[in-house]
Amino acid sequence: MANKNKLKSIRESQRSYLNRDFSSFRRSLTEYARTFFSTKISDFSENGLAGMFIEINAYVGDVMSYYIDHQFQELDITEATETKNIERLIRSTGVKIKSAAPAVVNIEFYLEIPSTIVNGVYVPNVDLMPTIKEGTKVRSGGGVTFVLVDDVKMGEKKMNGNFFASYSVMKKDSAGNPSSFSVMRTGICVSSSVKSESYTIPNTFKSFRSITLSNSNVNEIISVFDSEGNEYYEVESLLQDTVFRRSPNTSMDREEVDESLQLIPAARRFISTTSNRTKKTALRFGGGSSLSTDDDIMPDPSDLSLPLYGRRTTLSNFTIDPNKLLSTTTAGVAPQNTELTITYRYGGGLNHNVSEGSIRSVQTLVSKFRSSVSTSQRGSIRASIEVINREPAKGGENSPNINEMRTIALNSRNAQMRIVTKQDLIARIYSMPNKFGRVFRCSVRSNPNNPMASIVSIISRDSEEKLSVSPDTLKENLRVFLNESRLISDAIDIVDASVVNLGVRFAVTTKPSANSDLVVQKVNGNLKDYLSIENFQIGQPLMMTDLVNIIINTTDVVSLVELSIFNRTGTIDGNIYSDTSMSIDENTNMGVLNCPQGSIFEVRFPEDDIVGSAR
Repeated sequence: MANKNKLKSIRESQRSYLNRDFSSFRRSLTEYARTFFSTKISDFSENGLAGMFIEINAYVGDVMSYYIDHQFQELDITEATETKNIERLIRSTGVKIKSAAPAVVNIEFYLEIPSTIVNGVYVPNVDLMPTIKEGTKVRSGGGVTFVLVDDVKMGEKKMNGNFFASYSVMKKDSAGNPSSFSVMRTGICVSSSVKSESYTIPNTFKSFRSITLSNSNVNEIISVFDSEGNEYYEVESLLQDTVFRRSPNTSMDREEVDESLQLIPAARRFISTTSNRTKKTALRFGGGSSLSTDDDIMPDPSDLSLPLYGRRTTLSNFTIDPNKLLSTTTAGVAPQNTELTITYRYGGGLNHNVSEGSIRSVQTLVSKFRSSVSTSQRGSIRASIEVINREPAKGGENSPNINEMRTIALNSRNAQMRIVTKQDLIARIYSMPNKFGRVFRCSVRSNPNNPMASIVSIISRDSEEKLSVSPDTLKENLRVFLNESRLISDAIDIVDASVVNLGVRFAVTTKPSANSDLVVQKVNGNLKDYLSIENFQIGQPLMMTDLVNIIINTTDVVSLVELSIFNRTGTIDGNIYSDTSMSIDENTNMGVLNCPQGSIFEVRFPEDDIVGSAR
């Protein structure tokens, strides 16, 4: 008996838990078998029966080890490879997965309005001036549709009695007096379509009910109403029971402040989540029942306690249901026995950043006149409408890929919805909802004039993927968005980043057997890929050694004869560059071209700005 226990102890001491692959498993198993079973089996070769069993066990151990490593790897957002796990980890950091962002543009609406005389002066007849309603659609020459997001009141007046709209004489009568005016006012349009969908909810209570919308790239949920007229509000978390509502400002300062905010309760609420794989958006509602009379913040503990009444000495088994903890209205109300009507915006992308002057047609005009305006007058005024965009549309971006979302999540992991560090601020900027536009690049630096302030430099892109100044609407939206999370003692200054346009000139020697023109084309292509704007951040320097390595490592290049960087400004050969000039020599130190603070390098037209030759 003692010998058996001793042998068992020896066998256990021979076990190793450090094996991770097939070879180490097989080697350990072979040594173990030869040590304790050599008297029964002598052939442990690969072709023998014992070798077959050893390899089968080694294979099983190798597979199990792989899956253990894989599952452990999928718990880390930096190492995970499965898309569904990456999405789950991104959401756990509090970052919402985004779809494509729409472009924003200011559209000038022109109408021909008959004249009238007021105090002896010819002015447009305000009684005939309509309101161009939200939902009016305009169209660019390339087929991109933009939708008006707010009413444009053509006849609205200031406190001093003057029109907000501008106007000029359009036609005159035989006596030379104005008979009609061209009235213009600007409205904000976005390049996303609006759609309403209805969903029938059965008379069966289901906590945290989820509904998936049919269209992809949803960037805004406009409204959710049930058949009883109750409104459901979008919140960041189902535990958030209040929301802000925008309303027109009717105070005396309405010229300075257009709208005011009201804090209202949101008993009926929902959250929205987007899948990076399907690009579809799902709405998840609360967990409580609208038929419940529960007014408690927390459920009654007596509902879960042991049901002992009187002095019974015996009791039957019972089950405690933890779902009762979620059945209260603390996390909102779930719809039941109703029909939900969901209105939302969808669509967007980089190609929606159309150029100036390209939007000239009205696809759908929604207008409202006073009841005193005749049908013929309405038709004449509606037929006179013209539109144009004096500035290019900006803010449109393609949906970020899973690696970009992973980077954003890493920056915002510890933000906790507050802006404390530089990383918190950058993550908050990049996570702004799509409906407000999107910043392409941003940087943060300290304000030398105010130790409690930070300077945020931002830049956007146009439809041709060239850097462009961010629109004022995007800056205002960004200011409002950041203000909710900043510390009360901090200040944030949002400014435009300066664009420094660069060019590259090089000369190489090639092998005698090579086609020098083809070699130069290869070098140009390699430099173009490296100098792509996607590879640059605001304030990022340019490493000259990287350019040298790219050139000399190109096939058939023998040596680098010349390499120089130059600054492009103004208009050159029809190409329009930034007006920012920079001395290359003064900003180059030890092979590094330093970028000024708040600036970003760009090779705007690679085909013309990268000039090479072979000798």
